[in-house]
Amino acid sequence: MGHTKEWSWATLMQQPFILYPNHPSQLSQDSWEWDPHNRSHDHHPLDALTPFEQTQVQTIVKGLYQNVTFHYVGLDEPDKAAVLSWLSSPQTNQIPDRQAFVIARADSQSHEIVVNLATKEVVTDKVYDGYGYPTLTFDEQTAATQLPLTYAPFLASIEKRGLVLDQVFCGSFTVGWYGNDASKRVVSLMCYYINGTINFYMRPIEGITFTVDLDEMKIIGYRDRVVVPVPKADGTDYREAAQKSTFDNHLKSITILQPDGPSFTVEGHTVR
Repeated sequence: MGHTKEWSWATLMQQPFILYPNHPSQLSQDSWEWDPHNRSHDHHPLDALTPFEQTQVQTIVKGLYQNVTFHYVGLDEPDKAAVLSWLSSPQTNQIPDRQAFVIARADSQSHEIVVNLATKEVVTDKVYDGYGYPTLTFDEQTAATQLPLTYAPFLASIEKRGLVLDQVFCGSFTVGWYGNDASKRVVSLMCYYINGTINFYMRPIEGITFTVDLDEMKIIGYRDRVVVPVPKADGTDYREAAQKSTFDNHLKSITILQPDGPSFTVEGHTVR
């Protein structure tokens, strides 16, 4: 936070987007694979899916569809009766099969899929035909926000405003009215000018409207209505090093101690 650095679109896109600290590709199979024969306290039917199990799900579902995006992968919880039966005697009773619930997008359709990880089979694959669409993935948002950078009408709009393209950053938004056609999964794009500040949201490029079809990943609507001056970068940097006045540093110290240790224990995903 103590340094100042000019940010460009390319720099922003090179920053790592971390969903969780340990990516499955960095983990060994042995340390993350679910072992139904392991009777230790670390295994419970309601434990979250391990990274290895998530990789299994990905492999199985990709066997069904060539082009698929994953919007949710989580535990498909077993029946309550099966869990209670196992809990009555975990050392002898068979633990319920592990199953995953998946929300995926394939062939311009939303799928709700249940995968049995014990048999490595798809239990159900239902096409969702209700209202709404799955949440955006980071890959989709990244791909959509890069479309303007090679879109000729937008390049002309940037040149008309006297802006530099590599200082332009675009973001995707689901909120808005996109017409009566509810069959398309569409987002709007808003672009900003980074030049001179890290706080690019303070420098919107007004007057330009994009709509993008996420399934086809192409721009389906573009309007350049009016040229509005981009707000100045002065005074928009919120980082401490950029502030003209220092913060109050007269706070007295505080200490929180547990000399006898915590009053709880963590066993796997169970807190006692």
